[in-house]
Amino acid sequence: MLKIIAMLIIAYLLGSIPSGVMIGKKFFNVDIRQSGSGNIGTTNTFRVLGPKAGTVVLVMDVLKGTLAASQPYLFQTPHVNPLLIGLAAIVGHTFSVFDHFKGGKAVATSAGILLAYNPPFFIIACAVFAILVFLTSRVSVASMSAMIIISIWSLFYHDLILTCVAVALTFFIFYRHRENIQRLKNGTESLIPFGYWYHHMKNKNS
Repeated sequence: MLKIIAMLIIAYLLGSIPSGVMIGKKFFNVDIRQSGSGNIGTTNTFRVLGPKAGTVVLVMDVLKGTLAASQPYLFQTPHVNPLLIGLAAIVGHTFSVFDHFKGGKAVATSAGILLAYNPPFFIIACAVFAILVFLTSRVSVASMSAMIIISIWSLFYHDLILTCVAVALTFFIFYRHRENIQRLKNGTESLIPFGYWYHHMKNKNS
């Protein structure tokens, strides 16, 4: 039991590391919480600091989830499900103790947990997300749609815990994107500058 508690605390602290804030302040003297959407995640980092910084933050956020969920393997506790430990990293990322209990939307960290638990499924999930980003030119739409598809796809693995976690994360990520959903309804959600829908709208308005 003590090992489980320790792993949950470590996972929470790993998830709490505010990657976007750290990179912005350290290398750009910019607090991304004060720019763009104000979110500390990958999308806003790309928007405010550029693709290099955005890529670094993406990798860091994925690795937070991967390291957190890898603890049962590292500490040789096979009876502990890595997904359940990884959930603490998602809580940390979303309600960071280092950021006044605020945080990101947990998409990249969720992917990192899946990488530790089931690498082939992680690759599938990334492919689904990338295709949706290209088609919709909106990270928010791609994130929410990908979670629905991933939850359905998880049924083919006949892993009850995997499916339950995927469904729970789908609801959670939808909740975290509630402002994006409102902007989508209002037609004010911003497009990323590439992909099918971006070029479609650009040609339409030209």
